[in-house]
Amino acid sequence: MEEIRLQKYLAEAGITSRRKAEELILQGKVQVNGKIVTELGTKVEPGKDQICYLGKTVKLEDRKVYILLNKPIGYVTTVKDQFQRDSVLDLVKVKERIVPVGRLDMYTSGALILSNDGDFVYKVTHPKHEINKTYTVTLKGIVQKEKVEQLRKGVDIGGYVTKPAKVRYLKTDEEKQITRLEIIIHEGKNRQVRKMCEAIGYKVLALHRSAIAGIEVKDLELGKWRYLSKKEVESLSGIL
Repeated sequence: MEEIRLQKYLAEAGITSRRKAEELILQGKVQVNGKIVTELGTKVEPGKDQICYLGKTVKLEDRKVYILLNKPIGYVTTVKDQFQRDSVLDLVKVKERIVPVGRLDMYTSGALILSNDGDFVYKVTHPKHEINKTYTVTLKGIVQKEKVEQLRKGVDIGGYVTKPAKVRYLKTDEEKQITRLEIIIHEGKNRQVRKMCEAIGYKVLALHRSAIAGIEVKDLELGKWRYLSKKEVESLSGIL
């Protein structure tokens, strides 16, 4: 079998994304044939070389899986959590070693894709592909039109001005003093939608990601998951 870079091997084995795999190698957490390797240019031959991560042998999976989860609030999108909090991997029980594709913060619910296809994970999370992510956000107060226009044009979220977003009203309730907006972005900055709303002066009461690249979770109960269809995977791959 053809040699491949060590970070690609780890990604294809479902350990983590390729970028994160590079960090693990530099940290000395990966061994090849019993020796710690810290060079990012290291190549390995699948099926011949023995690769270990934190003392455990890492093997490539033949079957690639692509999963859509409707993440509930209270779960973190990490493979391992230093605080022992509930992880999305506690909700998706499959034999393959999958990782979250991107992230949702602990207090945000909604669409999250998981996979053991390292190249797919790398491409979906790379900013250059500009994959649309659709959010429903409930805000405290009645959001004025000029504030929505600011979101559409881009706002400063702390040293970074967001790209133009698609924003529309879903609901305003004068009695309860809440506004519900749909916001579509293609960036993936940490807690971006929350920071965008805070930048225009409104507190986020609830945040839900309803779709990724048009793939919706409206037919999935919170905490439930399903495999992406072949058509959905091909559709996503076509964007990449």
